Amino acid sequence: MLLYFGSFDPVHNGHIALAEYAIDNNLADEVALVISPQNPFKADVLQTPEYARYEMTDMACKASRYPDKIKPSVVEFVLEKPSYTINTLDYLKENHGDEMEFAIITGSDIWSRFDEWREYERILAEYKIYVYPRKGYNVEKFADRVTILADAPYVEYSSTEVRGRAERGEDISTMVSPEVADYIVKNQLWTSAGRIVRLTAMIDGGSESAELFIERGKCYFQHNEWGKAINDFKRAMTIDAENEEARQLHDMVYEILSFRYKDIYNP
Repeated sequence: MLLYFGSFDPVHNGHIALAEYAIDNNLADEVALVISPQNPFKADVLQTPEYARYEMTDMACKASRYPDKIKPSVVEFVLEKPSYTINTLDYLKENHGDEMEFAIITGSDIWSRFDEWREYERILAEYKIYVYPRKGYNVEKFADRVTILADAPYVEYSSTEVRGRAERGEDISTMVSPEVADYIVKNQLWTSAGRIVRLTAMIDGGSESAELFIERGKCYFQHNEWGKAINDFKRAMTIDAENEEARQLHDMVYEILSFRYKDIYNP
């Protein structure tokens, strides 16, 4: 089984094209898109809830050319967080090692930080690794110990760009499957309104942090809800008095208000 680790936030057509390529070229009998609930290199607050990412990945896999061979995996949902690849590999080997062999496929952008992975030398020694090219990232580290997929399908965009387009209300139909596109619209993913709802739920649930208030304040800012934005930036500074981003955003809102609504300050 070929393990394709990622946040899949969201899964896009490039992910599926690569999985189909792996099946077409007999790299493995099956490809599992292993959804990482918490990537150690990414801030958890900025990620879409794990179940939403699973649902979108499941839809995309079912819409692929090989729905019986390309499937999502939630194995990391039940393991210790953040998600370290070596922990997942050990778990899979212990529980399914008698039934199948495992290999890894990853992009050259991820591979550029491979030597920061936990127990990366053991991963290199114990597993076959395929690396596909991503723009701006040459495979330099451990190039003699991996298989470089030079003819793998090349995709210009990333999940970050999909989110950016969705946030701006732009067309994403060429980047994700129709099912995923509909899901994104229906659930208001990456819109300011949808983020406010999610961030408020996290804050109300007791997950208070300066980052949460800053992110919600930014959303209020986009909606021109100045008072709520200021309150969130103030709350962030109360939690973290040294937070420069919160202070700058707070001051920027005051500057905007003083310019647009001079009567507030000069009655």
